[in-house]
Amino acid sequence: MQIKKIALIPAFEPDFTLINIVLELRDNDFEIVIVNDGSSQDCDYIFSACANVATVIDHPINIGKGVAIKTGLYHIKNNFSGPYVVVTVDADGQHAIKDVIKVCGEAEKNPASLILGSRKFDKDVPLRSRFGNTITRKVYKLFAGTAVYDTQTGLRAFSQSVLPRMLKIKGDRYEYEMNVLMYFAKEGRDIKEVWIETIYKDDNKSSHFDTVKDSIKIYKEILKFSASSLCSFSLDYVLYCMLNVATGSVIISNILARLVSATVNYNLNQKLVFRSDVPFWKSALGYAILAVSILAGNTIILNILVTFGLNIYLGKIITEIVMFTISYIVQRGVIFKRETLSYEKA
Repeated sequence: MQIKKIALIPAFEPDFTLINIVLELRDNDFEIVIVNDGSSQDCDYIFSACANVATVIDHPINIGKGVAIKTGLYHIKNNFSGPYVVVTVDADGQHAIKDVIKVCGEAEKNPASLILGSRKFDKDVPLRSRFGNTITRKVYKLFAGTAVYDTQTGLRAFSQSVLPRMLKIKGDRYEYEMNVLMYFAKEGRDIKEVWIETIYKDDNKSSHFDTVKDSIKIYKEILKFSASSLCSFSLDYVLYCMLNVATGSVIISNILARLVSATVNYNLNQKLVFRSDVPFWKSALGYAILAVSILAGNTIILNILVTFGLNIYLGKIITEIVMFTISYIVQRGVIFKRETLSYEKA
């Protein structure tokens, strides 16, 4: 049975380029769904022209790329019969049609995977984009535990079986695309990358990405963990200082402070950061084992640093930085890791 190819295009304030994209996609046997995410009336003629060969869905106001993608996915889920693959395509012409076809082909061959059209960021790429992608790539690898070269690509393809999971992932704007990668990594779902042509028109001026606001949303999950850890560290450090004055013992002060802060940290991470569906007894047991291990390692490292003459308060800070990294990796990858879900049938 032939597999349908469905191109989903979220669009906000597009120019005439969108019409050319739609015509090329039609000529290559794509079904096309466009979501007009609250564009101004100046763009009405563009969407009207596209409506001759594509389905156009209108948002009355601009809500965000993440919502636009999910609006399109709901429409596809409810109006198309399978089998099919879906590919998200940007409306500004920065994806070559040959690459759209390429990622769809990979999705057909790998129906359980998310396929990313990844760009190589060379010297011809605008500095802002090259720098932003480099930072995001490294941060994602650190916190997701897996490497993705182009975390911000909008060219993504997946089969019909993956679509239900895509609809459940949170995110209204550009952070949705990062959340997809984070959740796929957490759940052990496969992500594959294929190289595509890198196209930036007019130094990427057509992008509606808000560098500050959208970057904050993209890093929200990472920031939540950091905030949780900072809160727990602050409590731990204050208690450690007070108990050290009261007892004069580095080891006793460190153990008592850690017991209190670890309890607070577990509750914050379980309920707010990871929102884990792992049974309480299982996560609590895993966290308790981790906490004891971290406490032992924390105490040993701190004692060594102090023994070699380092200030007891500076030694505490250095030790906590080391243990923070270890703790996050174990919590993310083991303790609060979501159970791997089987793909639903659309």
